[in-house]
Amino acid sequence: MMSDTEFGDWKANTAFLFPGQGAQYVGMAGQLVADVPKAKELFDKAADVLGYDLLKICVEGPKEKLDSTVYSQPAIYVASLAAVEKLRQEEGGEDIIKKATCAAGLSLGEYTALCFAGAISFEDGLKVVKTRGEAMQAASEAQESGMVSIIGLDIETVDKVCEAAAKATGSKIQIANYLCPGNYAVSGAKDACAKVAEIAKPEFKARMTVPLAVAGAFHTDFMSPAVPQLKAVLDTIEIKKPRIPVISNVDAMPHSDPAVIKDILTKQVTSPVLWEKTIKEMMDRGYEAGYELGPGKVVAGIVKRVSKTAAITNVEA
Repeated sequence: MMSDTEFGDWKANTAFLFPGQGAQYVGMAGQLVADVPKAKELFDKAADVLGYDLLKICVEGPKEKLDSTVYSQPAIYVASLAAVEKLRQEEGGEDIIKKATCAAGLSLGEYTALCFAGAISFEDGLKVVKTRGEAMQAASEAQESGMVSIIGLDIETVDKVCEAAAKATGSKIQIANYLCPGNYAVSGAKDACAKVAEIAKPEFKARMTVPLAVAGAFHTDFMSPAVPQLKAVLDTIEIKKPRIPVISNVDAMPHSDPAVIKDILTKQVTSPVLWEKTIKEMMDRGYEAGYELGPGKVVAGIVKRVSKTAAITNVEA
């Protein structure tokens, strides 16, 4: 086993950031593939790997189909890497890509970041993401669960909301996404999610709650049934040492040992996403400029919540 501390003194001067599930929208990547031949090539390759026309689902929907975990995960992965090709085609874009000192992705986006950093090939990444989406969908269908975003409260208070909801329903619920100050997503049983939405505002003074358009309680033990399938597909692919540090969702640290990266990716599906910690760590490690590549502007919004003055450029898919 190689040493896993090689990226211990990583720098965040130029950070490449990739969105996760929920960023998808009908019509995404349509203009991109018309303008960028290399982006079209990625979608053609994706159709070969997946056995269906992913671009058609991105551009035409229907929304219900694109929003389902099975399709949205491959769609965001491919569209985000297509956005990298869009940047590459722009004047000075290649230089910006070469300047990247670290990468990170929100949940599913971690796979995009690893592909961008050369740790996994495009095809292997897509193969894993396809299986991950299918396994998470199946785990979601096995028991009724969901996610709710709680806006306007600190971590301690959100924990209290979860405790109260769990006590009232006898069901499990916990923080699953530590996004940014005042924005934390909780994951759990359907009835506990409904209870959170009911009590967070009147009893705990949350600004609002937003039920998330996901199939189930991602980043909790509710996803345990997805782990064996994910592990099996990860065992079939090669992971190399990334050319730049990729910050893991699980521990907000970069890893250089391929065996450790594989292990962490199997844990990632049941572990909370430490995104706020990741972005704060970047700010402490010399962050000068960030690039969000892919559909939507979710990540850019989060970065601005962590640091109002942070420079972030959106390269839209």
